[in-house]
Amino acid sequence: MHEIDRRDFLKLAGLGGAVFASGLAGCSAMGSKAAQEDFYFVQLSDTHWGFNGPVVNPDAKGTLPKAVAAVNSLDRQPDFIVFTGDLTHTTDDPQERRRRLAEFKQIVGALKNPNVRFMPGEHDASLDRGQAWSEFFGETHYSFDHKGVHFVTVDNVSDPAARIGEAQLAWLKADLDRQDKDARIVVFTHRPLFDLYPQWDWATRDGASAVELLMPYRNVTVFYGHIHQEHHHMTGHIAHHSAKSLIFPLPAPGSVPKREPIRWNPAEPYRGLGFREVDAELQQAQYSITEFPIKGA
Repeated sequence: MHEIDRRDFLKLAGLGGAVFASGLAGCSAMGSKAAQEDFYFVQLSDTHWGFNGPVVNPDAKGTLPKAVAAVNSLDRQPDFIVFTGDLTHTTDDPQERRRRLAEFKQIVGALKNPNVRFMPGEHDASLDRGQAWSEFFGETHYSFDHKGVHFVTVDNVSDPAARIGEAQLAWLKADLDRQDKDARIVVFTHRPLFDLYPQWDWATRDGASAVELLMPYRNVTVFYGHIHQEHHHMTGHIAHHSAKSLIFPLPAPGSVPKREPIRWNPAEPYRGLGFREVDAELQQAQYSITEFPIKGA
């Protein structure tokens, strides 16, 4: 079905939606059949399974299953689903960390779409450099191709110093070297690659090096999580789009003295929580990003 039908379906189901368009310079000129084929994927982020804080989210154990049910209710399933980090809430106990990862994996196993991809957040990976996370989900950074788009997943969380690191940057350069300068490239990462608000850990210490590697490519879009809110930013021609959280929202960067979760409002439950679908609309040379809130039962 056409994408507008999918959005109407979700609105009728009480999920709502807001659309943001991100340009893809030159995409409509791509010539191959694969490059002309529109598709869409779903991004979920920052589920923080294992978090416990009734003042912030009294439905901490229910929000993720509600999101799974919402994605399952889509009238046409996405080409794939991606979770952009902080699958679980941090814990110093290695056994508890693995228990939370196992529970998360079991819950999202109810997704009827079999094409699900994962990446870690610092809550999952920074205390053991991604060891436990990798036991459940494999490599923390990787790339893949889908219908003429090259996707790259960058790990900027396994290093406790919030760096990508020289070895991974070398891998990224080698991966990008195989792409044409007109290639359509999408980057998934957890922390922002630019300095959004370093005082709140909303940055990657060597993110500028990754952006420098991406800059020669004319069609690059970055999707990330970490900041628990929708945010849009440009570094040159590269668009960066953050996703909402599925556990609690955070304040706008620098808007308050201290970074603390926004408290639950019983009058507006689940406010600020949600997921998004991203339509690669090649005829319009853009990504259409549709934001959907989480609703109660």
